[in-house]
Formats: sequence, structure tokens, C-alpha cells
Amino acid sequence: MNAHVELPPAREVCPTTTRRLLAEGALLVDVRELSEVAQTAFDVPGVVLLPLSELQHRHGELPRDRLLVLASQGDERCLKATYFLMYQGYTQVAHMQGGLEKWARKGFPIRGAVPLGL
Repeated sequence: MNAHVELPPAREVCPTTTRRLLAEGALLVDVRELSEVAQTAFDVPGVVLLPLSELQHRHGELPRDRLLVLASQGDERCLKATYFLMYQGYTQVAHMQGGLEKWARKGFPIRGAVPLGL
């Protein structure tokens, strides 16, 4: 039996707001694959690397008492991860619009190569 759950729209935040939220105690969760992170990474303290491919099995490692800001290269993967966590009962979760590409375009700290297209 497959129960249908109606989820609200995902909360979206821009990279600038994300930086403020991180300073206030939010946790940045990078859902890109490790091979992508090895090339270019968010340079912020405490970033959690949890690839979308592992999220179903490892989401229990994420705290439920802090705001989680999910980020990816762009938006599609990140939205999937955000809705997955919402479906799992996480209430403090947001999707960072534009992902790493927009973050880097704003000149925010990254480690490694500048993403292609910038």
C-alpha cells in the first residue's frame, strides 16, 4: 500500500541568506557525489557531505534540531534531496537556489577549481 503524502513547497534560500543562516547555526549539506566534491567544494566549516545516492540509507545521520540547508551543483538534485528529507519528517530543511555555481559566482569561498560556466 502506497500512502500519498502532501508536502508543502520546499523552502528556498539564496546563497547570501545561506551564509547568514550558517553563521546562525544552520548546517550546510552538500548532496553532490564525492567525485564532484573532490574537484570543487564549499569552503565552510562543518559542511556535511552526503551524496544524494546515499541519502536514503544515511539520512538518519542528519540532525533534526538544526536547520539543514541542502546544496548541489544546481537545483534539481538538491530539490530531490530536500523533498526526500521532508517526506522523512524533517521540518527544518531548505534548498539553496543555484547551488555551488551561484555560490561561486557571488565570490563566496570554495576550494578547488571554479565550476565550469563561470
